[in-house]
Amino acid sequence: MLEVADIFRLHGAVYCARFGDRLRPSQKRALRDIEACRTASFGGHLKKCDRCGRKVCTYHSCRGALWARSCPKCHRHQTERWLQKQRARLLPCRYFLVTVTLPCELRPLARAHQKRLYGMLMSTAAAALQKLALDPRYVGARIGCLAVLHTWTRALLHHPHVHLLVTAGGLSADGAQWMAPKKANFLAPEGALAIIFRAKLCAALNQAGWLPQVPPQVWKKDWVVHCKAAGSGRKVLEYLGRYVFRVAISNSRLERIQDGQVTFRYRDNHTQRLRRVTLPAMEFIGRFLQHVLPPGCTKVRYYGLWSNSCRRQLTQARALLDAPARAPSDWLVSAADPAVSVPTPARCPHCRRGQLIVIQALCAERKLPP
Repeated sequence: MLEVADIFRLHGAVYCARFGDRLRPSQKRALRDIEACRTASFGGHLKKCDRCGRKVCTYHSCRGALWARSCPKCHRHQTERWLQKQRARLLPCRYFLVTVTLPCELRPLARAHQKRLYGMLMSTAAAALQKLALDPRYVGARIGCLAVLHTWTRALLHHPHVHLLVTAGGLSADGAQWMAPKKANFLAPEGALAIIFRAKLCAALNQAGWLPQVPPQVWKKDWVVHCKAAGSGRKVLEYLGRYVFRVAISNSRLERIQDGQVTFRYRDNHTQRLRRVTLPAMEFIGRFLQHVLPPGCTKVRYYGLWSNSCRRQLTQARALLDAPARAPSDWLVSAADPAVSVPTPARCPHCRRGQLIVIQALCAERKLPP
């Protein structure tokens, strides 16, 4: 199967020669580590089949590297642990999925100041949502929000937006009752949410001193906000979990690389039909790397009832909803949890019957930075 790493190995050196002076250290590191993932560069183990006696080399992934959250081959078990932790956080209520998109006029500014501006995007979107939820016409209570940052479209274009998984209801100001939304399947008006979000982001940009760099027309247009019912929230969590530790494309979507052209497929969000995109390898690498975030740029944040400062209120909300309280330590999944699959020794690829047993550790061929 074609992999992103194969494209990097074939064309990464040429890309760095052409555009290396424009790349951030995090992008250069991601390019290098993904290319070396599951090769001798990261070391590994020599294993022996307990049945046929054949030996097999298995190499480490780049999951321990600082920028490895971009790698399509890593983090399956880390994703599962994250999902288990988020499922434990969920309250037994209905949920909404709110999507807030950064206007295209602000995207050049986001490229230049990723860490701070993406943080502003997430915090102002959550603040706008919480402000409307406190309005007694809609909920009149403190809600819980899980915010996850995405920076891409399915075609790997730059499209910063934040998904917020929001409780359908919240805890009253006195903590005495759980208050459901005033209307079923309706949390708050999208138009009002967009206006409040726009105002809060404008204020944040002004405070940062970036407002003069923003085209004035962006404040006169309608901003894009979507809100829809999300049932128990579990399916939304599974969708968000796919990209918490990865970039937007999986190896399974790659179809071929031929004559320096990469072809991959995606499902159109509006028509639900499969589409195919063919790009020069240089452009494909550029689209991929633009979604590699700098160090310290947080992709997941918690607000309202799910923030660290509201653990007592979260416990009270669970009690009101007749849900057993979960201590913070319970959110950390252990190997003893029956819901978590414990890895078993791999099957021998030769006889398909025996199990591979580690007999020797293989040192990494290159010294990895701390």
